[in-house]
Amino acid sequence: MGSATTQALAASNAALAAASGVDLGVAGELFAAGRALADVPQLSGALSDHGASITAREKVVADVFGSLSATTRSVLGTVVAQRWSRASDLVDTVEELAIRAAASSEPSADVERELFQFSRVVAGDAQLELALGGRLGDPAAKGALVDALLKDRVSQATALIAASIVQRPRERRVRELLGRAEGIVAAQRGRAVATVTSAVALSEAQTKRIATMLTAKYDTTVSVNTVVDPTLVGGLRVQIADDVIDASIASRLTDLRQRLAG
Repeated sequence: MGSATTQALAASNAALAAASGVDLGVAGELFAAGRALADVPQLSGALSDHGASITAREKVVADVFGSLSATTRSVLGTVVAQRWSRASDLVDTVEELAIRAAASSEPSADVERELFQFSRVVAGDAQLELALGGRLGDPAAKGALVDALLKDRVSQATALIAASIVQRPRERRVRELLGRAEGIVAAQRGRAVATVTSAVALSEAQTKRIATMLTAKYDTTVSVNTVVDPTLVGGLRVQIADDVIDASIASRLTDLRQRLAG
């Protein structure tokens, strides 16, 4: 991420945090705006063109997104007033703002865990992953499929996020989309998410101890999702964002074999 985008993202997130009336309706409008920007490269290119005046870019927002709520237009106005390293960064940010808006609209819902659980469902069903991730599928049909699968099973925020992000994957796999969304929701709520993989199911007490240790290590609240993978044999593999702590027996055996072979 370029330095210009880093600053622009921070300003955009601040604008959303300061906005009034942010609800699921605003989140849905931001998702729709993001899809429009992804579908029309000329539009995202014009709105990220720092050679054009801010006034001109804001006018484009007013002309194209005039039917959206005042809150959504205000947030988009802040987004297009920033300097972006790439047009795709602007599109990614609008999607991130939509995810944050959805998460903030239902603060009591366990959106991170629901997204994680859905990602496990997708990972375990090759046909479902193909249906959602195939390039030739109709975007609206993908969204409708997710809506049908999640109806009355998860919070409205989770359903909106999942159904929206699968419609415009932009060369990303479904599990990657869901993982990114999960991380954004956690960041919105001031915490991090760890995926802990073990050979056998962990007890609730073990999961809590791991969460406590990771919270101390990373100096931020860490929520833990668990995955069972018998191929690890024993031990744990922990991933937080790009950090991986692999203390599994399988990795130790692999390391030992490499040393003996070398």
